[in-house]
Amino acid sequence: MHESSLAKQVLSAVLDRVGSEPGGRVVRVRGWLAETESLSHQSIAFHFAALAKGTVCEGAELALDLRHVEARCSACENVYAPEHHVTLCPACGSTEAELLGPTGVYIDSVDLEDRG
Repeated sequence: MHESSLAKQVLSAVLDRVGSEPGGRVVRVRGWLAETESLSHQSIAFHFAALAKGTVCEGAELALDLRHVEARCSACENVYAPEHHVTLCPACGSTEAELLGPTGVYIDSVDLEDRG
């Protein structure tokens, strides 16, 4: 159900961004999501569509790059892809690790419908 909370974060970020923009429906959202687990674009899009009903984002296309952030084990330097937010090194079992990239939701641009 993690995709649902991420979709909610995307919607919130877009609504915050277009809140001060003059009218118009959102047609496309470009950006990226980075997490320490595998994500399903289809699931995020499904939840976004459900949450966006009745807002200016209803029907908007999500053009999001999904990134799986890797980790480097502090004990043995192994680089691996964490699962389910757990930084458990598959090589040595240590839980101490450095994430090798930012996590979260980033909106690069929001395309509004042309009202001309």
